[in-house]
Amino acid sequence: MQIVQEQKCFGGRQIRYQHDSNVLNCSMQFSVFLPAQAEQGPVPAVYWLSGLTCSDENFSSKAGAQRVAAELGLALIIPDTSPRGEGVADDENAAYDLGLGAGFYVNATQEPWKQHYQMYDYVLSELPTLVEAELPLNGKRAISGHSMGGHGALVLAVRNPERFVSVSAFSPITNPSNCPWGHKALGAYLGNDRQAWAQYDASLLLKEHGCTLPILVDQGESDNFLSEQLKPEVLAQAAEQAGANLTLRMQAGYDHSYYFIASFIEDHLRFHAEHLAG
Repeated sequence: MQIVQEQKCFGGRQIRYQHDSNVLNCSMQFSVFLPAQAEQGPVPAVYWLSGLTCSDENFSSKAGAQRVAAELGLALIIPDTSPRGEGVADDENAAYDLGLGAGFYVNATQEPWKQHYQMYDYVLSELPTLVEAELPLNGKRAISGHSMGGHGALVLAVRNPERFVSVSAFSPITNPSNCPWGHKALGAYLGNDRQAWAQYDASLLLKEHGCTLPILVDQGESDNFLSEQLKPEVLAQAAEQAGANLTLRMQAGYDHSYYFIASFIEDHLRFHAEHLAG
């Protein structure tokens, strides 16, 4: 893994790395914030998964997370949202919600996607193994994300509670089996098998398997995608049925933008820091 760009930030380091991914079969870039505390010894990490059309740079430059992460001594690990590069499949119509920038954090089983689109395994295994071997991280992980990334964070955490201490999300796609974004992406990447879709549906997973991790979700009430795509009420119902520890906060006046994330990212990082310290 090689440094592409590095900047001083709140006494720590904001770094962009490049590496060759064996899981995705392409070259990938990801961003990391290392607080000053990492110079004294290993620190815990919060993994952030971004939404449709984003790369690893959106959260780094728009969320304002570094100030709080620096105070709390948290590393931020920010992968890209899909494989990239020459030969990586994209939607033939260059749609924003399929292909490049829209990996949906699944392991694709269908052509032409399956050669590269293995984002679930990349985030779960390859990237943590790489950064924990190369950077001063102590192996304690939390995970968070926005929209498509909120979907990914919830799915990864519910399916792998031993890997994380806590999970949070902003405006997550909670029930992709039953929304247009999910129908399009899961149908393309996984085919028509609804049982395969269910393995990447946080609400269905939570209802069936429960989750012992603390979960924090913030959702803006003025989000244009609220009723058609996001469906937080389905997640809340699943959590209630499973007895899961979900805190769902509906935030009046907030939409789907990074202004919403910037407004509440401090709450999320403090939430994770509390559990990472345990």
